[in-house]
Amino acid sequence: MTKADIVNEISEKTGIEKMAVQATVEAFMKSIRNSMIEGRNVYLRGFGTFLVKKRAEKIGRNISKNTTVVIPAHFIPTFKAAKTFSDRVKRNVKVAEPLKNSEK
Repeated sequence: MTKADIVNEISEKTGIEKMAVQATVEAFMKSIRNSMIEGRNVYLRGFGTFLVKKRAEKIGRNISKNTTVVIPAHFIPTFKAAKTFSDRVKRNVKVAEPLKNSEK
């Protein structure tokens, strides 16, 4: 699902014109983005939490030059779904059966 799909679906379900819905969705995303850039987590009860997580400094490898590289500590945005949301996805989304040799 894309942002345009979300805008279309909200517009159809609420009767609000697409331009207004798009502006609202953009403002919502900008609000989350700005909060996380400032280092604040965003909590949406029943949906999930947008977290700012710290990654520790670590040693990486540059394979082409066969050297080690220090990757400094940094922060990354993550999302953790609410338990009720995760449980509903687990119940409703079925795992696809693996293909048999004759179907490959």
